[in-house]
Amino acid sequence: MTTEFSNVRQRPWYLHPHLNSQALYVFAALVILVAAISVVSSAFLTTGNLLNISKNFAYIGIASLGVTLVIITAGIDLSVGSVMALTAIVTSLLFRATAEWPTAAVPGLTLAICVTAGLALAAFVGTVNGLLIARLGLSPFVTTLGTLSICRGLGYVITEGRGVIVTGPDVSIFYAITDGTLLGIPTPLLFLLALAVWMGVFLHQTAWGRYVFAIGGNERAASLTGVPVERVKVSIYVASSLMAGFAGILMAGWLGSVPANLAFGYELRIIAAAVIGGANLSGGAGGPAGAVIGAALIEVIRNGLVLSRVSAYWQDTLVGLIIILAVLVDRLRERRAS
Repeated sequence: MTTEFSNVRQRPWYLHPHLNSQALYVFAALVILVAAISVVSSAFLTTGNLLNISKNFAYIGIASLGVTLVIITAGIDLSVGSVMALTAIVTSLLFRATAEWPTAAVPGLTLAICVTAGLALAAFVGTVNGLLIARLGLSPFVTTLGTLSICRGLGYVITEGRGVIVTGPDVSIFYAITDGTLLGIPTPLLFLLALAVWMGVFLHQTAWGRYVFAIGGNERAASLTGVPVERVKVSIYVASSLMAGFAGILMAGWLGSVPANLAFGYELRIIAAAVIGGANLSGGAGGPAGAVIGAALIEVIRNGLVLSRVSAYWQDTLVGLIIILAVLVDRLRERRAS
């Protein structure tokens, strides 16, 4: 006679991996918050306000995708806000500098040159971060804090503290791509969704993605099993800077000019979006869906405060509280699951 233990290796339904994810909890909180704000303010669900929200959180979301990759590997990238600004400044200045080039006669070529050069600069910053961290073993916090200061300082030096107007050949195409709509959906939001899908595929369907999670789970063990840790970590910081730079270029198109202090202080919002969405600062956990939802939650809070005529200065306070709450909930969830 055999005895069956029906309760062995079984978990309650609410601990199912798909139901027990931080991204799902944050999404539920987002839905509740949207419902509450729409009751308080009739202007919240208007078309104009929803378009404004979608644009604002798209820039944070795109940069947060890259930071999420870094956090999965137990790293941090504090330079993203400054990279956004420096990339946007250089791209805008190149539009003006190439106005007399022969390439200006070819529609779209100036745009391609300027955007490619801006993204190449962002990739260079990411490469420097990655090599210093992965090859020389420097602290990600200290390294990216240094590049934050360098990039921000270079932005002020180049512009002398003044804003840069985006003008020159192909500028109308630039505005159409960065600040236009497709089927009524703002292009920044479409870029965000496309990048999130791309990131999801690479994280969960490729060897590179498995390496990323392996490094975050246990870097030494990953190295011993043949994972090219150095190469993967460098690629992660390059991806983070590229996404930050791309978000900065999109912001330049939205604003029509690039102030010297563009994206100042955005590091907190970007990292907060990733952490709130489920990226574990200890490494090994995170994903694109959480980054997008976290960015949306932060923007909805900001927009709700404005519509409720509450000082926007409360935003950082609330974001900080939400970060602590998100980490606390994640820790309690882990304890219950174990």
